[in-house]
Amino acid sequence: MKLLHVDSSVLGTQSVSRQLTAEVVAEWARSRPDTKVEYLDLAVDAPNHFSADALAIKGVAQTQPTEAQVRENAVSERLVSQFLAADVIVIGAPLYNFSVPSQLKAWIDRLAQAGRTFKYTEKGPVGLAGGKTVIVVSTRGGVYSTTEGGQALEHQESYLKAVLGFFGISDVRIVRAEGVAMGEEPRAAALSAARADIVASVGVTGVAANQERAALAA
Repeated sequence: MKLLHVDSSVLGTQSVSRQLTAEVVAEWARSRPDTKVEYLDLAVDAPNHFSADALAIKGVAQTQPTEAQVRENAVSERLVSQFLAADVIVIGAPLYNFSVPSQLKAWIDRLAQAGRTFKYTEKGPVGLAGGKTVIVVSTRGGVYSTTEGGQALEHQESYLKAVLGFFGISDVRIVRAEGVAMGEEPRAAALSAARADIVASVGVTGVAANQERAALAA
């Protein structure tokens, strides 16, 4: 089994999302010792933001792509191939200004490739990356999940569920820690709740979505 561990927080050792993604990966590996982990730190190795050069070689027929287009396509190919090869993806996704970090968005822009992670048909788009398990570690300084107003401001978990669903991924599990900037007691409660989510999403089941199909096929 291959697990891709993705962090995107810019806070380094002070990051709650990094702390929790490490705990998720450790718990998954503990319950599945055959897991091979690959790590991607988007705060250190972020792709360039999406540009015409990144799009042109995929969307425009060119016999002689420019050096910039070849370079940007190579980045996109590396990232989408890494993503598609993983059975499980653990994504650290802190809430920045009501959405995800721009580094994480830039990574997703490289993954969204027609013919690789989705395709268009006469009946609409179809995801091509199904069968994966994605565990999103969602961290928030405030509390957004308990009120309609808070939910309306949140474009983090909702965005990730939407785009992963577009890729065909239905097994998306959320590990959430919110209120981490509201004082020591709320922070402790948030971490406790997140660790309960880890047990629920990793420790109890310990299987990826594609493992169930593999077992049936066997």
